[in-house]
Amino acid sequence: MRKVALISGVTGQDGAYLAELLLKKGYVVHGIKRRSSSLNTERVDHLYEDPLERKTNFFLHYGDMTDATNLIRLIQKIKPNEIYNLAAQSHVLVSFETPEYTANADALGTLRILEAIRILGLEKKV
Repeated sequence: MRKVALISGVTGQDGAYLAELLLKKGYVVHGIKRRSSSLNTERVDHLYEDPLERKTNFFLHYGDMTDATNLIRLIQKIKPNEIYNLAAQSHVLVSFETPEYTANADALGTLRILEAIRILGLEKKV
């Protein structure tokens, strides 16, 4: 059975490189990207195939690290073997301008993923 990986922050540099590596290793890769007013998928566009084709191994999902319900739903639907949390509000100036959002997305986002794993009973599977 093929391994399934879930990568939050897949459109960032590290997330895109990790997705490419895992696809080369034969994984099915699901990535979470935050909705934004600008299209920012250029780092993963070369990995994306038409989702209507059966051979698709890379799937992109909209999600936000500040939305626990959405994270639980995605993890429950995808049933990953591995989860890589690379999502972050990483722009230093923005972090100083919006410290509460930054802490919510970065620190509590990690907690939300861990809680989703616990709630779904996946502690020994992920």
